[in-house]
Amino acid sequence: MLVLIQLASVLLTAQEIHFFKASHPYFQYAGRIDFSDPEKPRFWSSGVYIVAKFQGPSCRIILNDEVLYGSYHNYIEVIVDREKPIRLKTKGKTDTIDVQSLLGNKLFNKTHSLVICKNTEDGIGYLEFIGLGCQKLLPVPGKPARKIECIGNSITCGMSSDVSDIPCGKGEWFDQHNAYMSYGMITARALNAQVHLTSVSGIGLIRSCCNLTITMPSVFDNMDLRNGSKKWDFRNYQPDVVTVCLGQNDGVQDSTKFCSAYCDFIERLRKDYPGAKVICLTSPMADEMLLAVLKKYLSAIVAFENNRGDKNVYTFFFSKGYHNGCGDHPESMSTSKWQAS
Repeated sequence: MLVLIQLASVLLTAQEIHFFKASHPYFQYAGRIDFSDPEKPRFWSSGVYIVAKFQGPSCRIILNDEVLYGSYHNYIEVIVDREKPIRLKTKGKTDTIDVQSLLGNKLFNKTHSLVICKNTEDGIGYLEFIGLGCQKLLPVPGKPARKIECIGNSITCGMSSDVSDIPCGKGEWFDQHNAYMSYGMITARALNAQVHLTSVSGIGLIRSCCNLTITMPSVFDNMDLRNGSKKWDFRNYQPDVVTVCLGQNDGVQDSTKFCSAYCDFIERLRKDYPGAKVICLTSPMADEMLLAVLKKYLSAIVAFENNRGDKNVYTFFFSKGYHNGCGDHPESMSTSKWQAS
């Protein structure tokens, strides 16, 4: 009799599953996303996230992965009901992720919130959200009024920050990526704000590392910050606050060249975001010499911008260094200190 009841429950659950396409108006998106095909919204950047609300004991997420170079697979973060986030890696060109299985069959027949976040950056390829299988899709609350954009390098991406699955020095270079636990996304959740991460590992303002031929000013207006030509429409997202964390990969540069380029970039940001507050950050990875240089340069840059009439430009200096991740990167916040989305 028990087996019969279990079988009936499985069959009932299967009958109740409906597929909701990515174009359904109840899905909420955040980040630089290409909606050219509304049935397959495509996104490259770390930190792009999708919010949904569903009813029932079953949920299946369907994603396409570019599988860049035939071998790269993206990492995502799945968060149900603001509980502990679950980090996983895609396995194929199309993945169907059974959320019930992820939670150890603890997805009960009630209303649930769901967040899906891309943990890996543009250089690992794009993802496409295809839709959700569940009993019933429900409307989500409106987006938070506050908006933040975080511009930067690997630190902002969340690269090399999560060693919970694969230790440093093992696996692929992106196996420790965790954008969901990056400083920008943690800050946004704490402030109940939307957030975009505009960041590339190794990138600089005037000089990048790691054989990159791009700098942030050269790719800032692209949807795909590594290899793309399709332009982002800045009217789609007007942040209240923009943070800029560049300079780590530049290293110590000539003051005139660096400061002039930084001021030019601020002026460009001002054209794209006329009402935003721009905050210039030091690097939490900087050694003593670079930190001193960045403090000096950023103070001069902000004073210059303020003196010529832009009072919405500020500095923020990290009070200490953060080096517990791989390759001296900051470590993502541990699960014991995790803040709910």
